[in-house]
Amino acid sequence: MKYILFALVLLTFASCSVKKGLTSNADRDTPATELSIKFLTALKDGNNTDRIKAELQAYKVEDLSKELDSDPKRFTFWVNIYNAYIQDILSNNPELYQDRGAFFREPRIELLGRTFAFGEIEHGILRRSQNEYGLGYIRKWFPPSWERKLRVKNRDYRLHFALNCGAKDCPAVAIYNASKINDQLAKGTSKYLLASSEYNESQNTVNVTSLFSWFRGDFGGKSGSRTILKEQKVIPTGAKPKLQFNDYDWTLYLDNFIDL
Repeated sequence: MKYILFALVLLTFASCSVKKGLTSNADRDTPATELSIKFLTALKDGNNTDRIKAELQAYKVEDLSKELDSDPKRFTFWVNIYNAYIQDILSNNPELYQDRGAFFREPRIELLGRTFAFGEIEHGILRRSQNEYGLGYIRKWFPPSWERKLRVKNRDYRLHFALNCGAKDCPAVAIYNASKINDQLAKGTSKYLLASSEYNESQNTVNVTSLFSWFRGDFGGKSGSRTILKEQKVIPTGAKPKLQFNDYDWTLYLDNFIDL
């Protein structure tokens, strides 16, 4: 009898150990996109996020790649994750923002069993392997395999009005949901551009965010930028004003949330 009991204990222990180590999609109660929403919501509400970050760290690249099987899911997950870690890291270590180049370039986001840099997420995953200094016209020649598996299939210029880099002139932080992200991106783009742009008919100029200059290829160059500004009712349909770029206010500005 004691041998039978001993065997049952071993089986129970083995079962628990296997369950504890499971990392595939089928064994997770919370989808990755929902986990990203929970992460950002917890930060917004001032709740502890240690358990959520541990779950994100336990994911594997292959599992996440399979789960994020559409661009709406990819944009939702990665924009939420980017914005969440901006809030999380800078709230605890605001001094890191004094050297912004290093802040965005150096790996500091623990995710998928590795450490990411913010720049890797923005330029590699969300901008589909664009060279950071290529103005949106030059792609990376040899992106790493993990980046090819995780990146979006199609670039969407609206992500620039969704990513929050922690500065005062950054777009406000929205919590994105895959089922309605297209509408959310449209609303966020409209709000940001209407608030940050100024058209001067008499001088035939339009002052716009420097994002249009830094990532000009993402917007289709000057002509594409004007088309976007017309679509957003910033400039009249028949106008062709000169683009003038506003100075970007890099003052640290956190907890800037918005509902879309």
